[in-house]
Amino acid sequence: MIPDGYLLKAETPSDEEYLRLRVAAGLSRKSPEGAAIGLANTWHAVVVRRDGQAVGMGRVIGDGGLFFMVVDIAVEPAHQGRGLGKAIMAALVERLREAAPSRAHVALIADGEAHRLYAQYGFTLTAPGGVGMQMVIP
Repeated sequence: MIPDGYLLKAETPSDEEYLRLRVAAGLSRKSPEGAAIGLANTWHAVVVRRDGQAVGMGRVIGDGGLFFMVVDIAVEPAHQGRGLGKAIMAALVERLREAAPSRAHVALIADGEAHRLYAQYGFTLTAPGGVGMQMVIP
């Protein structure tokens, strides 16, 4: 449920909105070049707006059949604590359940205690059976 005064819409944020929201929410900074390429390849995304301004977002990326990844869950600090992150996750998971094929693998990387939010939507920790790994291109 989205609080009054907010609008959650299935849309990909603009490059500028995306870059601003990531930094505002405390996520790592990304390059404008990367944003232009990556956002164009989004499988599904939602944006939360208040008075027309993007204040939250979330995306799903992947190959559209076998593997998907939930990324970029971000809410501006001034708008946190109102259930917007939950609304974003609910919308993304609903779309995955509607459109992703049976047995598709959906992953995400949970920062800090965020795994508690994601567990509410069916995500489980992979350890000890497996662990997430990453590499960032400098």
